[in-house]
This record gives sequence, C-alpha cells and structure tokens, in this order.
Amino acid sequence: MTEFKETCLHDKHVALGALMSPFGGFDMPIQYAGIVEEHNAVRNRVGVFDVSHMGEVRVTGPEAERFVNYIFTNDVAPLECGKILYGMMLYPDGGTVDDLLVYKVSTTEFFLVINAANIDKDVDWIQKHAAQFDVTVANESEHYGQLAVQGPDSESTVAHVLHLDVADLVFYSFKTVDVDGDCVIVSRTGYTGEDGFEIYASHDTIRTMWDRLIDAGVQPCGLGCRDTLRFEVGLPLYGDELSPEISPITATLGMFVKLDKEGDFIGKDACARQKAEGSPKKLVGLELKDKAIARHGYDVLQGDRVVGYVTTGYRGISVDKSLAVALVDREAGALDTELSVRIRKKVFPAVVVKKRFYKKSYKK
Repeated sequence: MTEFKETCLHDKHVALGALMSPFGGFDMPIQYAGIVEEHNAVRNRVGVFDVSHMGEVRVTGPEAERFVNYIFTNDVAPLECGKILYGMMLYPDGGTVDDLLVYKVSTTEFFLVINAANIDKDVDWIQKHAAQFDVTVANESEHYGQLAVQGPDSESTVAHVLHLDVADLVFYSFKTVDVDGDCVIVSRTGYTGEDGFEIYASHDTIRTMWDRLIDAGVQPCGLGCRDTLRFEVGLPLYGDELSPEISPITATLGMFVKLDKEGDFIGKDACARQKAEGSPKKLVGLELKDKAIARHGYDVLQGDRVVGYVTTGYRGISVDKSLAVALVDREAGALDTELSVRIRKKVFPAVVVKKRFYKKSYKK
C-alpha cells in the first residue's frame, strides 16, 4: 500500500470534512463545499488554498546568478531584487524538467519554488549541475508550509486578517517579514488568474494563519478548483501541458525562453532549433460545440485522422462552455480550424480557439 505525505494542515482539512485524494505524492484536499462554489469564491471574493506540498530550494553563493541562469530558461540577470520570474528547467533536448518560480533575493541568493511531484527529481537535477559552480543548494521543502490567498478581496483579507502590509507589492514581487520571530516570505503571485498572495512560513505559523483565515470566514479551497481556475486562464500544469516530451516552445510558452540572454543554458540549442524550424506539435485551445466534456487523453481528430490528444478539459465554470487544451499536430493548430474530439464512442465537433478562455485579473 502506497503511503502519501501529509502537509502541516492535513488534520485541519480532515476536521473541515474535505474530500481528500492523492496528488503529487501527498494526501491533499480536493474540495470542501464543492468545486463550483470554491471556484466562484475565488473569482468573486477570496479563497485560501493549502499549497504546502510545493517544494522550495535555496541557491546561494558567489555564482548563484550565473548558475540559476544556466538551469533556467528565463533571464534573472536584469531582474531587480525582490522580483520573481516564471520559467522552466529543461533537458538538453528541450523537454521540460519542471516549470517553476525563481525569487531573486540578491545576486548571490535565489529561492526556487518547484512542483510537489518533482521535488526529488528537481533537487537531484539542480545539485548535479551545481557541481560546476561556486554555489550551495539547500532543499528547504520540509521547513516551509505555504498558503495561497486568492481573489479580488485577497489584499484586504491578508491585511485585516493576517495583519500583513502587502499594498506595496505588485504582481510578481515579494518581501520577507517578521511574524513572531518567524521569517515569512510573502509574494503577490498565484495560480488562479486572480489577484492574490502566496505565503511561505514555518509549519506553526502557517497553521496559525490558516486558523485565522477560516475563523474570519474565508472559503477554504481544494485542488479541484485550483485546476479549474488555472485552466480557464491558460496556465499550464506540469504533467499535462508541460513534460519531458513537451517543450515550452511546443507549449507556446516561448516568451519565457530567453535565447538572447548572456551565456548558455540547458536546452537552449533545442529551443532555438524549434523556434527556427517550428515544433511538430502545438498546444491549442478547443471549444466544443456541445456540452460534452473532453478529458485528459481523449483523441483529437481532423476528419478521420487522429492529430493529437486532450491535455486538460472542463465545462468552464466562469464561461459556461465546454473547453479543452490539446496537443495537436502543428498543421492542425491554426485558430478557427475545425477539429473533433472522441469522447468514449462518440465524436463531438470542436474549433481551435485561444487557450486563455477567461481574462486574468492581476494587480500590475
């Protein structure tokens, strides 16, 4: 029998009656009141997620900036301290090791946030390549718990309930604050398409903050609506829209691959080739002309020919349409191309659309 890890809030989820299920090697809450109710709470008000399953790695040393730029597709050199970048770590062939956030504390210190299911793999990858640089790599995943407070009311909630001054933070910036002797990282980031904050702290501090938010009436949210929220605004999920077989170029995330930055980075040549020649496959949005729901792995067809498969599909909660993201042959991926999706034994018509189905709402 497989044993799954538990976050520092596991007992609190159980006490609230959350539906629990394995995710990324952890026993995680999928929903509390229900996915639709939680999704709408984040879109319209505020919700709180336990994302303590995510991994955290700190890179320090004289060559920290050069090293992070070597393993990361985006460019941290011109980044101001206190700012954050999204990007990927790649294999030499351009496939994705993981997508991650990089926090620039200073030119000699970086804080990397990685996906839960990839912690061991990522840390091994980072440490393997760190041997060539004057840096120290510390896996701090066991130390940190993490909350995501998301929604249009998130700023006032964090200020009034948690007593954290966050009005000065703009999108993709962070700061460290002292909370009862605990060094807490607060960033204006999230995975929902709404304004919000992610808070990294010791387990005890995270438990205290969670209790305060729940006592204040903030809606606890599970990973079910985290997925529907990120899907509607076109944010990728590792394992679905990015993988060792799916490069950021194939995933149409080339804006996060800085081929012109100083120095080499792992996977650069493969990405440059894909940008120049075009990737054989392409991630696209699909709108189904029916209420049928396309699930991960379902075939996408052009005529009678299979041209790809669905990576994620839902009935959009905020947009009330049957939508999907699919990996298809490049020739079948142009906007307005008519395709179809095989759902069990039936075939449903679909059309290629932009894969951002709902407008993001961030504080710039």
